[in-house]
Amino acid sequence: MSLESPENTAHHAPGASAETPPAAPHEPILTLPPALTAYVLLLAIIHLRVLLPLDWEEWTVEVFGFIPKRYDTTLLDVTFPGGAGAKVWSFVTYSLLHANLSHIVFNLLWLLPFGSALARRFGAVRFYIFMVVTAAAGAFAHFLTHEHALAPMIGASASVSGAMAAALRFAFVQGSFLSFTRGDADAAAKVPALSLWRALRNGRVLGFLAIWFGVNIVFGVGSIAVGMEEGQSVAWQAHIGGFLAGLLLFSLFDPVQHSESNAAGALPNPPQ
Repeated sequence: MSLESPENTAHHAPGASAETPPAAPHEPILTLPPALTAYVLLLAIIHLRVLLPLDWEEWTVEVFGFIPKRYDTTLLDVTFPGGAGAKVWSFVTYSLLHANLSHIVFNLLWLLPFGSALARRFGAVRFYIFMVVTAAAGAFAHFLTHEHALAPMIGASASVSGAMAAALRFAFVQGSFLSFTRGDADAAAKVPALSLWRALRNGRVLGFLAIWFGVNIVFGVGSIAVGMEEGQSVAWQAHIGGFLAGLLLFSLFDPVQHSESNAAGALPNPPQ
């Protein structure tokens, strides 16, 4: 939260026109937008389910977690809690559940910088729809690679990955939230975005992509589970599904009008 201080009060200098409008207040970079604050609070409230009795807690995960085996049409006698409805809502609701405190904190640490910029740029409605779409994309990628898995998948990592990917389209433009050259969070979140073609030709974007994919593959293949308990694994395919959805679908959600020449000209080192 940011509080207005007496220093922000406008004063007229001697000789200045009384009709000069006061400068618009700038929102600090580190202040969370309301849309992201509400999302974080929702995750925190839902995580209180871990205080439920064990049977209820396990039932919640089975009903709202994403279980690939739930869609196996060859099953005759096996049923899952939630029935037909769970086949629909679990594509999204799994992303609101977390295994433990370290799991949710790890996801939020990545979401806060990238999700904050994205929420300011998209606005609340677009931001929430975007998080739903990237969560569903992550679940679909997990299903394609774990068709007969019985273990429920939970966690916001696919949506967080999607937010990171979408933010890449404008993160390295001068004046954006990663450049630290502006103190105005709203202005930093609405700089001209790069087209997908130009983004994939930019060295900084390519470097970030290489590191991100490398880390996820190492964590997945090497079974390095940050924030997970023994016996749990990282659903890295879901991360990649959410990431690709965020990168490719960014333009469908972006309300900021811009010209490609302006975005390219704002790059520290524009591609030739």
